[in-house]
Amino acid sequence: MRIALLLLLAFIGSAATAQIKAKVSDLHFMAGQWTVQHAWGDMEENWSAPMGNNMMGAYRCVKDGKVVFYEFMAIEQKDSVPVLYLRHFGPGSMAWEEKDAPGKYPLVLLQKNKAQFKKEDGSTVLTFTRQSPTQLQVVLHSKNKEGLPETVEFNYRLKGK
Repeated sequence: MRIALLLLLAFIGSAATAQIKAKVSDLHFMAGQWTVQHAWGDMEENWSAPMGNNMMGAYRCVKDGKVVFYEFMAIEQKDSVPVLYLRHFGPGSMAWEEKDAPGKYPLVLLQKNKAQFKKEDGSTVLTFTRQSPTQLQVVLHSKNKEGLPETVEFNYRLKGK
């Protein structure tokens, strides 16, 4: 299992070297108000429709009625590729990242209803796949506290559906 995950991460890394051309408007399939009950807690992720050269997103995770953390996300057009900027916040809007250092994730793969963003330092990959009119899957590839590769899936449903 670990070997397969390492090979997947290596493949994803090689895909990032290929230059792709895309526009923020190509990511329209991500728009919506999405919810899921997950082991981490009850989650909500909201993505605005593309407007001009950007989209914005907000996320919250609540467990046992209390916020665990928030994320603010913006996708902006940079040259020929959209870039996802992400910041984490704890309760009380306490920022995790430095004020001048949001996570930067350039788009590395775009297919019909699928987009993949890879953090500039290569440590994290986020894949968004619209699986149906009412389902959005987000897959997080990162490293756990022990430094081992980890994959976490979030299978969101369109709120109210």
